[in-house]
Amino acid sequence: MIKLIITDLDGSFLNSQGDYDRRLFNQVYELMAAQGVHFAACTGKQCDRVEELFGKYSEKIWIVGDSATTIKYNGEFIYRSFINNELGRRIIKTLEQASTDHVIIACTEKGAVIKSNLPTHLKQKVRGSYTTIIEVNDLNSVSDDFIKITVYDETGQCPKTRSCLTDYEKDVYMVVSEDAWIDITDYDVHKGNTIKKLQQLLKVTPHETMAFGDGYNDIELLEQAEYSFAMRNAFDQTKAVANFITGYNDDNAVSNTIRQILALQAK
Repeated sequence: MIKLIITDLDGSFLNSQGDYDRRLFNQVYELMAAQGVHFAACTGKQCDRVEELFGKYSEKIWIVGDSATTIKYNGEFIYRSFINNELGRRIIKTLEQASTDHVIIACTEKGAVIKSNLPTHLKQKVRGSYTTIIEVNDLNSVSDDFIKITVYDETGQCPKTRSCLTDYEKDVYMVVSEDAWIDITDYDVHKGNTIKKLQQLLKVTPHETMAFGDGYNDIELLEQAEYSFAMRNAFDQTKAVANFITGYNDDNAVSNTIRQILALQAK
């Protein structure tokens, strides 16, 4: 019996416009609630942004946010991991030396820190994933520990940039989720291990877990669920680890699949 459903957001639950069918999700949520099924959004997005997206449901769902560095429920942080400030600033310096074309998003518990001189369209891109944003002249001025460090490169050069970070492989976890994005978190902190923590908290096994994903950073997530679904629009490597392939994110495949399977489970 499925007791926990987890979905990645961008490219999976959310459509290409970064939104979802709220009327359909309302039906899905009622099905989950009736069967006592927990729902978790597992995403690189800031928890504040996830709460904006889910509105009235935000206090009823589990949020595994900021690239799985955080678990939040009913407005309370249950788990958070951090990168030491000194290490984080060294990584940022390396990233700044590697390229001036990408955007560095240095996330602390106070918000997502970006440089104030970013072009307007790049600031808008950041706002798609982060609600609480802090602008500074120099990222080296950040004195707090980092929840994560994210790189966005609109030219798709993140695989090349990742090759400049090999000196930090024993200190942090790094994943190129797609050509435009790199996520850097504390060592061994990724979607799979944080979902393990959530499963332990809820006393749910992988056999009782359903998960959806599309990106390279969803591979560990899918490995934690027996009912693992890769999106039709997922990368081939992600599809290879999933037990099932569902439809496209633009066709509400996550919500439709949940509705169909829970309807069968109710019989």
